[in-house]
Order: sequence, then structure tokens, then C-alpha cells
Amino acid sequence: MIALARKRARHGEPEGEGIRVVHVSPAYFSERSILGGGERYATELARAMARLTPTRLVSFASQADERESLAAETPLEVRLFRPFWYPRGQRTNPVSLRFLTALADADIIHCHQFHVVATTLAIAYARATGKRVFITDLGGGGWDLSYRLDTGRWVDGFLHLSEFSARRFARYEGKNRLIFAGVDVERFRPLPGRTYETVLYVGRLLPHKGINYLIEAVDATIELRVIGRLWEPQLGATRSAEYLDLLRTLARGKRVRFISDADDERLVREYNAALAVVLPSVYTDVFGAQHPTPELFGLTLLEAMACATPVIATAVGALPEVVEDGVTGFLVPPNDARALADRLRWLRQHPEEARRMGERGRARVLERFTWEAVARRCLAIYREVLRTG
Repeated sequence: MIALARKRARHGEPEGEGIRVVHVSPAYFSERSILGGGERYATELARAMARLTPTRLVSFASQADERESLAAETPLEVRLFRPFWYPRGQRTNPVSLRFLTALADADIIHCHQFHVVATTLAIAYARATGKRVFITDLGGGGWDLSYRLDTGRWVDGFLHLSEFSARRFARYEGKNRLIFAGVDVERFRPLPGRTYETVLYVGRLLPHKGINYLIEAVDATIELRVIGRLWEPQLGATRSAEYLDLLRTLARGKRVRFISDADDERLVREYNAALAVVLPSVYTDVFGAQHPTPELFGLTLLEAMACATPVIATAVGALPEVVEDGVTGFLVPPNDARALADRLRWLRQHPEEARRMGERGRARVLERFTWEAVARRCLAIYREVLRTG
């Protein structure tokens, strides 16, 4: 971490708190390895924290991604390790022992995802060396001994994205704190000459995202753009293909466009071209499968709000904590295409109020949901734990 401090000084960054923090994420967020909002969360929080205190991001990726990361944005140090095993083939649950060497000079170890092997190893390492360890669970995970060992009893704190997320860890009384989520408000911003031409969905193409209800909700008078990848090992190749086939069938005769890849620059343009960004997640998907934790936050909603775009979300998981119904957008019941259609119709019929909703959404993000604010909340909690011993 001495090298980290020197790097920060060369780039003119303030030394900040001086707490040495290492974030551990089981999957690395890059153009090659992007999986979803959880991976973005860990990376963006680490970047914001690096502007305040010496920070390192430890993750796992292929050799190609490792070469790419050498030019990672400073002052954040990124160290990637190649896994030697993925239990049960779960690509978001890498196993490596070498990464523990990157934790040696940390004051704080902050792991992203609870039920993964890397986090269990980091908790054991922290317990053996007397370091402080925190967990932010992002809803993923896989096979891991933490289910049997109850490793949460050795964690100093669980830092949550939402009240909904915190309720899942109620048994760890006294260890739960809220830090929320953030968005880069300089990158995701309103553009001049914006339009309101499309309806937009951004996220993975998974049954619990409820995309089928959104396709049912739109008619042929407006274009729906679905930006995302079909990726879910646990779902199985057959069910994944079945869901994609269902979406394409529902889209026949409508103006639905599927876009599999979009970088942030493209996303900003898409957000600024949208009448609304919709997140129609469900507890029970079209195949009858149950999803008790469909959304722990909804980062794409924050990105849309930062671009001053109205949002529509189902009232599931933590989404009611993000969307102020009737103020920054609308909340609708899950599994209800008619309710989605009604709210989309209202926005088209009330363009001035839709514009004001978007403005209120950006103001809400600036007030509460920047990455700097999240990083400062974390640092305050770290300091408290270090001070009280």
C-alpha cells in the first residue's frame, strides 16, 4: 500500500483518511467480463474510495482481462488473479489462494458477495490476522462452505444497498448498516437536444427480470430497446434458450430491438433517447419459478435517473426505495403488462410532466446516490469499527 500512496501523490489526489482498503470482487467489471450491476457496484465503489484513501481492487479474470487491467483508471490499484477452479462450473464463484497475498497490507477487507469461496477465504484470513472484514452482498453467489460454517459471525459488518437487502441478514443483529448504491453523475448525465423516442430496458435477459411483460405492454407505435445479455449458468442452456425464444415470439409484429452489447457511452445516449426506462422484475417468473430477492437495488434505474429520464419499476425487492412513485417515475404491480402499458401511455400523453419527473430524478441522485457519498458512508463505518476495536 506504500506504492498506492505514492501513486496517489503523483496524480495529485488527496491522501484522505489513510485507511488502507482492499475490495474483493469475485468477478471483474470490464468490457470483456461484464456480468451485471453487482460487478459494476464493486468497481465503481472502489474507484470512488481510491480518491479518498489508499484503495486496491482484487478480482479474478482471464489473462486477457488481466493485461487489459494494467491500464486501469488511477488512483485505484487493480490486481487480478486467475482462478484454478470454479465449483460446479459457476463462473462467478472463482477459487484462488494467491489473491490472499493482496490482502496482507490492508486495514480493511471489504468483500462483495457473501456466499462465494473467495469471501469465505478472506474472512478466514482476516480472522487469522486480526484484520477487519466487511461484506456487501449483491445477490449472487454459489456453492460455498459459508452456508454450513455461518461465517457471518466473524464479519465486522454487513454494509447493505437497501433496507430490503438488510432484512435478509436480520439474524446478524448489530452488524447491519446501510450504504446504498451510487452512480457516476458526470458520466451518466442529461445530453443537449434529448428526445423521448423509445422505451428502454437495460439488464440481463433473465426470467425474473420480467421482460416478457414489458414486451406485452408496448404496442407498434413506439420502439422498445432491450439492452442486455443472456447469461445465467444456473438457469441452464435449455431454459435460457426457451426464455429468449419466448421474448422473440412476443416481439413479433412490434418494434422491439435486442442489443447485446453497449458500452457506457452508448448507454448514456440510449437513456437520453428514452421516454422511460423500465425495470419490470417479478417474484414469480413466467415459468413459475420463485425469486424471493429479485432486486436488491436496481442500478440501471439510478443511471436513468442521473440522465433525467423517468423510470417505471415494479414494486418488488428494493425498487420502492429507489423510485418515488409519481415523483421520479412510477411503481406498478409485478406480472402486470396492463399496468406497465397504462403508465407508458400516461408519460406519452404528459410530456411536460414526464420531463419534470426526469429532472426530479436527477436531483434525487445528486442528493443521495453518488459514489462519493457511498464511499464516505463506508469510510465512516470503517473508522467507527477501527476506533472501537
